[in-house]
Amino acid sequence: MGGFFGVASQQDCVFDLFFGIDYHSHLGTRRGGMAVYGKDGFNRAIHNIENAPFRTKFDKDVHEMQGNYGIGCISDYEPQPLIIRSHHGTYAITTVGKINNTEELIQRLFDVGHAHFLEMSGGEVNATELVAALINRKENLIEGINFALEVIDGSLSIVLMNKAGIYAARDKHGRMPVVVGKKDEGYCVSFENFAYKNLGYCDYKELGPGEVVVVTEKDCLTLSNPNDENLKICTFLWVYYGYPSSSYEGVSVEQMRYNCGAKMAQRDNVRPDTVAGVPDSGIAHAIGYANESGIPFSRPFIKYTPTWPRSFMPTIQSKRDLIARMKLLAVDELIKDKSLLLIDDSIVRGTQLRETTEFLYQSGAKEVHIRPACPPLLYGCKYLNFSRSSSEMDLITRRVIERLENGKVTDEILQEYANPESEKYETMVEEIRKELNFTSLRFNRLDDMLDATGLERCKLCTYCWDGKE
Repeated sequence: MGGFFGVASQQDCVFDLFFGIDYHSHLGTRRGGMAVYGKDGFNRAIHNIENAPFRTKFDKDVHEMQGNYGIGCISDYEPQPLIIRSHHGTYAITTVGKINNTEELIQRLFDVGHAHFLEMSGGEVNATELVAALINRKENLIEGINFALEVIDGSLSIVLMNKAGIYAARDKHGRMPVVVGKKDEGYCVSFENFAYKNLGYCDYKELGPGEVVVVTEKDCLTLSNPNDENLKICTFLWVYYGYPSSSYEGVSVEQMRYNCGAKMAQRDNVRPDTVAGVPDSGIAHAIGYANESGIPFSRPFIKYTPTWPRSFMPTIQSKRDLIARMKLLAVDELIKDKSLLLIDDSIVRGTQLRETTEFLYQSGAKEVHIRPACPPLLYGCKYLNFSRSSSEMDLITRRVIERLENGKVTDEILQEYANPESEKYETMVEEIRKELNFTSLRFNRLDDMLDATGLERCKLCTYCWDGKE
């Protein structure tokens, strides 16, 4: 996925920039980057962070860089920020999103003439360079940014820096957050609002869908007004991807997860000995469930993090599964002869949760009841670069449905499997339960999960669960 941070300050901004970017490390595992603008012009550093955290890789750079303006990112894919020289002058740019019509846009640029691309990521055109090329087709930056937001199929949020300030643009459907913080010395822009709190900033504003602002050390000005009616923010941000101390659209991630767990408990009928959450994203859901049900919360296994940071996660799925298993350490006294109810944020492929369940059985668990905090995932995300599946057939739900329907799967049939009241849904859940060797399996309902946010359903993207745009 990825995250970004930018600072416009009356003083040197590098310290704030460094830690603001670092606070986004949970959103990406491959690359980090920083770019600053000061009296000596632009300066940039990009490092691979697959085997070492951001702070370690950029410790030297932070002492060598200086400037009043700075932007940076954590990226799961292409190297960024990029420094671009065009008729708009020189600027640095970083983006977060997913471009579904890349080839169409590249051809469109070639057709108008004199376009080329230098930055290649994994043999593909760097998505951020493509965005810059789109911006450069227009006469000024604001027109260019709005043009890029409009023509991209998928999602796109932009942070761009030149000598005039830092421009921030939120995706036209607001699928991801963009927030502005303020303190006496200046302003910052951020993906996660918690990232600036310990740096002395307070909340200033949350950009609306399609809104474009420019921040300087003195002000934050809106250049393109938001269209709030277009809002379709990703619900998975609360369920899994967002950091617990964050909030989006005024809704706390941690509180939403408590609410989510409570909703699950209200519909459940099992009485295990204890409730536990898969570390880390399942823990808040589990606490909410335990508080509502009155069943004690426990931690029967612990995630070992000192030498296994999240950034060390290989792209090969078999290795990811192995490392995920190695990071979990059993507390035998809390497992042996116990009936456990275990909450995870979701079931994607099912491999990790199956191995976790076997791990608990081998440690002496009597029963393992699984409660995913979201409904069954039926569709791959079209809008955000979440690296949880590369194909819809990676989803255990789709493999089970394919088998149950003898390969004849239509969207109409998928809608039946999305309905928790249908016989097909119950059959699918039971097949998943048997395949993964759970004592029982009950997914959270879509209506309950959405209610847990407290937002209107029309403002939330639910595509991965029900296929609705």
